Amino acid sequence: MADIRYDIIGDIHGHVLELRQLLQTLGYREAGEGYIHPEKKRKPLFVGDYIDRGSESVEVLDLVMGMEQAGEAVALMGNHEFNALCYHTPGEAGEPLRPHTAKNTKQHEATLAGLARHNTSFSKYRDWLLSLPLFLEEDGFRAVHACWDETRIAFLRDRMPAARLSDSLLTEAAARGSELYDAVEVVLKGREIDLPEGLFFYDKDGHIRYNMRIRWWENPEGATYNDLRVKPDCDCGDAPVALDLLPDRWHYGSAEKPVFFGHYWLQGDPALFRDNVCCLDYSIGKGETLAAYTWDGKPRLNSENFTAIRHRMHGWGAIRSV
Repeated sequence: MADIRYDIIGDIHGHVLELRQLLQTLGYREAGEGYIHPEKKRKPLFVGDYIDRGSESVEVLDLVMGMEQAGEAVALMGNHEFNALCYHTPGEAGEPLRPHTAKNTKQHEATLAGLARHNTSFSKYRDWLLSLPLFLEEDGFRAVHACWDETRIAFLRDRMPAARLSDSLLTEAAARGSELYDAVEVVLKGREIDLPEGLFFYDKDGHIRYNMRIRWWENPEGATYNDLRVKPDCDCGDAPVALDLLPDRWHYGSAEKPVFFGHYWLQGDPALFRDNVCCLDYSIGKGETLAAYTWDGKPRLNSENFTAIRHRMHGWGAIRSV
C-alpha cells in the first residue's frame, strides 16, 4: 500500500453528515453505499473512534465498514471500539468484560440508542470491529489511535503479527494487570502520569482526574507538568516531572517517520504538533471539527495538507483543502 495517497481522518464519534461532507470536500464521490476518489490510488485511512457521542454511530459504522470491506478505505481500532467490544462480550464467568456501570453505559449510550432505533444489534458489527488493526506502519508513516509507543508496539507485534485482536486476546486485553492490557491501554488511550499531590482537574465528561495524558513525543528530561500536558485542561504546575513516573524515558523522536493519531479532543483549527507528529481529533464529538490530513508521501508534514469540516451547527464551513 506504499504507493497509495491517504486522507487520514480523525475521530468521527457518530457524525456521519460531517464525514460525508469531509469526503466530498476531499474530492470523493458517492459510489453505491460508500465513496471513491477519482484518483484510483487514493483512499481514506480512519484512526478509530467511529461510535459514541453523536447520534449517528450506526450510520458511521455502516459507511466505514462498507468502504473498508470493499477495499476503498483502511480503518483502525479506537478505544471506543475496544470498549464496545468489551461491553458486549461476556467473560468466562458470564459477566461482560467491560462492566455495565452507570459511567460505562453513559459513555456508550448514544450507540446503544442508535442500535435500538435501527432495530439492529451490536453483533452485526462485532466481527468487523474485532478485525480492525490496532496500528499501521507503512514505508513513509505510522498511524495509531492514541500513542505510538515503541515498546508496546513491539510487544503487540509479537503477540499479534497482523496487529489484530482475537476473542481470546480480547479477554486477556480486558484483564487489568496483564501485559497485554497495559499495551492496549497505552496504544489506544495514551500515556498518562500522576499529577503532583493535591492537584486534580475535571475532564470533558465531568469526571475528576488525578492524572494527565502526556505528550509522548516530547522529551521528558527537564520538562514540567505543563510542558507535557496534551491540552490545557488545568494548570498542572511548573514543577519538573518526576522522572520515576516515566522510567523508560522514551519519547517519539523528531527524526522518526511521520505519525498520525486521534483521541485527544483538541480544539481550534488543525495544526501540527511537530513536522512529524499529527493529531487529527478536533472534537467533532463535542460540536467542534472533523479533520483530515492528506499524506503526500513526503517525509516532513505540512500544515497546508489539512482539511476540516465544522460541526453542522456552525454551518459546515471547510477549513483549508488540498
